[in-house]
Amino acid sequence: MHLMAAMRTGRRYHLPLALAVAGLLAGCASAGPRLDASVRQYDVATDTAPTNVDPAAASGLLGRVSPSFVTLVVSEAGGGDIFNASPGRGVSSGSGYIVSSDGLALSAAHVGARAGYRVTARASNGRIYEGRVVALKAGNDISLIKLRMKGAVPVRPAASPCLRVGQPVFSLGRPRGSRDTLRIGSVKALSFGHKVRYGRYGYPDALVLRMNTRRGESGGPVFNERGELVAMVVSTLSTRGKPLKLAHAIPLPALARFYCAKAACGPRWRALAGTSMAACPRQTAGKVQERL
Repeated sequence: MHLMAAMRTGRRYHLPLALAVAGLLAGCASAGPRLDASVRQYDVATDTAPTNVDPAAASGLLGRVSPSFVTLVVSEAGGGDIFNASPGRGVSSGSGYIVSSDGLALSAAHVGARAGYRVTARASNGRIYEGRVVALKAGNDISLIKLRMKGAVPVRPAASPCLRVGQPVFSLGRPRGSRDTLRIGSVKALSFGHKVRYGRYGYPDALVLRMNTRRGESGGPVFNERGELVAMVVSTLSTRGKPLKLAHAIPLPALARFYCAKAACGPRWRALAGTSMAACPRQTAGKVQERL
C-alpha cells in the first residue's frame, strides 16, 4: 500500500542539508490496485511501502478511515451569510479529515487560507457539504473548518503521539488530476530539526515520512496500522527539483493543541494536547541528519 501525503504548491524552498521543501510538489506515484469505499474509489500507491506491509490489508484499513476523509475546495465568500454565501473566487484546494460528529474538520492552513472563507467538501459517501474556515494557525500550518454536516464520522486519534522509526503509516489524499489515493509509507524520523517557512505559512518542526506525494494532498490525514490518526501531511521534500519521496507531517500533539484551543474537544484529544514528541523514547526521536 502507499498512502499519499499532502503537498503544497509547486514552489521550492531551500533549507539546510541541501534540502528543498516543496509543498504540493508534483511527484511520481506507482500504479496500484483500486479499492472501493462506499461511493468513492481509491487508488493504492505502494512505491514507498515497507517490504513487510501487505497491500491486501489496505481494504480493511480503508473501511475504517475513509468515512472521516474529505476533499476540499476553498473560495472567497460572496454575498449573504457565511453558510449561504454565493461562491467567490477560488483560492485553494486540498484534503482534510473530520474530527467531531458535528462536522468540525482539520486541514492545512495553506488550504484553509483565511478565516471566513467558504469551503465545499466532498465526503466519502459522495455528498457535497458546505462550510467555512473558522480558525487557522499559519505558524504551524493548521486550519479548522466547520462543515454543515450532522452525524459525521470523526477520526480516532492514537492514544500516544510516539512512533517508531520504520513504522508503517498510511495517508489519504487526492492528487490533482487523479482519484482519491491511499498511500503506504513509513516513519523516517520524528524530527526534521529545522523550522520551515513558505510565504505566510510554516511550522517549527515536523515528522519526516518516507512517502511520495503530489499536488492536492495537503491536509491529508496520516494513520498508523490500527487506523488511528498520528499526523497530517503538509509538504514534500525535494533537492534540486528532484523529489526525494519524503514528506513532512504535523505531529499529533500540535494538532491536538490547536483543535482543543479553538473548539470543544474530547478527552483523548485533550490528553494529547498536553503531550510532546520530545517525551517519546529516545530511539524514536531521531532527526534527519544526513545530506539528502
